[in-house]
Order: sequence, then C-alpha cells, then structure tokens
Amino acid sequence: MSVSASRAGAAASAPADEQLAVVVDDDPSVREALSSLLRSIGLKVELFASAAEFMAARIADVPRCLVLDIRLPGMSGLDFQRQIAATERNMPVIFMTGFGDIPMTVRAMKAGAVDFLTKPFRDQELLDAVLAGIGQDRDRRRADGVTDGLKALYDTLSGREQEVMTLVCSGLMNKQVAGEIGLSEVTVKIYRGQVMRKMNARSLADLVRMAEALGLETGRRG
Repeated sequence: MSVSASRAGAAASAPADEQLAVVVDDDPSVREALSSLLRSIGLKVELFASAAEFMAARIADVPRCLVLDIRLPGMSGLDFQRQIAATERNMPVIFMTGFGDIPMTVRAMKAGAVDFLTKPFRDQELLDAVLAGIGQDRDRRRADGVTDGLKALYDTLSGREQEVMTLVCSGLMNKQVAGEIGLSEVTVKIYRGQVMRKMNARSLADLVRMAEALGLETGRRG
C-alpha cells in the first residue's frame, strides 16, 4: 500500500485521537481492509455494519469523516447522508460503490459529499479523500467556534446597541441611523462606540464581517 510522505506526515502531525475515520459497510472484509489502511497513517477508526449500528453508537466529537457504502442494508447511503446531515453527527461523507452511475454521483455531490469512489479504487484515492474530509470538518469546527464567540459577544449588547450595530453595518451613516430610530446623532455615536468596544471590533470593516458571520440582516437600505 502506497502512502505519500506529505499525506502521511499531515496525519502523523496530530494525535490519532484527534482525527477519526468512520466506516459504514456491511461487508466485514471491506471494513477490516479499510481499517488497516486508515490506521496505517495514524487515524483512529470506528467500524459499523449498518446505519442503525452507527446511529446507536457514541462517536467521538473530534475532526472526522464518514466512509460510506452507497448500498446499505435497510437504508441507502444517500438516505443515510440526508438523515445525519440534520443531526449533531453530521460530518463530511465519502461514498464507495461498485456500480455507481452519473445521477447517483451527482445526487451525492450536491448533498455535500467529499468524494464518490467507484470500486476498485486506489488506496491513495481513499486516503486523500479521507484526509480532505477531516480537514473540512476541522475547518468547520474552527468556524463554528469563532461564530459561537461572536454570538457570546453579541449577547452582551443591549437591544438598542444591537439595533445600532445592524443599521451601521447595513451602510447607514450615524445621521441616518439617528433618523431611523429617533435618537440624536450624538447618542448614536455613543452607542456605536459601545458596540465597537463590546464586540472587540478594530474597525467598521471588522464589525461588518462580524455582522455577516452572525447572519444579521445588513443589506444596504435605500
């Protein structure tokens, strides 16, 4: 089995318990072969024979991805992908199949799959896909952490400060914000300064990026 030095090094640079590959396949020989391959680059691996078995298990909440057979007993891989997407078990998915077709591939990729591998595939194809999936999940977790931090800061704002932040980030000048909510321009400046301080914003552009990350309605008002 051939593993590129760069990929193996990337996997080995982080503790194994911080990177997890989850395999769901009803063929025991496939599960064991994939487990051996994935463990060879330092990944922790969890194996399941069915979607139901996976859903009943406790999965480590670490950067991870799911290697999934497209045809599973009791539920198709595509249906399973949709099911977990709405739960806290959501993670990047790599599909495997022995008889994929274009419509099936398109459905999987549109639903967010990292890759769709047709058997037989090369070991390196799977390893590359798994490491890409784990990387995506790690990036998502970091982004979620940043957003959670911004939400915590936003919650420290008073209702009026939140209103001023939304209006300022929509592109209105202080005078326009004052007219919009019936305050003096001086008072708006005070609120704006409090918002900048509480949100730890270094500039208006910084505050606008925060508003966008929080999903505030900041479309320019006409």
